[in-house]
Amino acid sequence: MDLDNILSISGRSGLFILKTQTSHGIVATSIIDKKRIVTSANQQISMLSEIQIYCIGKEIPLSDVFKKMLVFEKGCKTTIKPKSRATDLENYFFNILDDYDKDRVYPGDIKKIIRWYNILVDKGKIKLVKSKIDLKPDQREDKSTSKEFHK
Repeated sequence: MDLDNILSISGRSGLFILKTQTSHGIVATSIIDKKRIVTSANQQISMLSEIQIYCIGKEIPLSDVFKKMLVFEKGCKTTIKPKSRATDLENYFFNILDDYDKDRVYPGDIKKIIRWYNILVDKGKIKLVKSKIDLKPDQREDKSTSKEFHK
């Protein structure tokens, strides 16, 4: 999952793709409507690849949280709405990440993560990759011992 050029910009809703940096800010394109924007240096810009989620005794990358959400939601958008009650959001997030630090991850943070996840899934930026199960040689069907029935 590559989140390296995907940004969140304070004061602007949605997510953006970094196009270039200028001496006074950045030029980016909205993932939602493809509009081009120019930011100033005083706006807070966060790259999703650099965001960490507080867990008990550690921090995990946002990309790992998105992977867990993809598996939980079977590659679809979330079953919970970002505007749900705080307790519902916390229960949902606990199902995704059971060791997240409830004292440091607020309902507002969970709302943002759900919104971002839904945008990325909706626009095809993240997808559930079904991996092939590779059987060890001793688990493969042994053709020499299989019985064939002939009439």
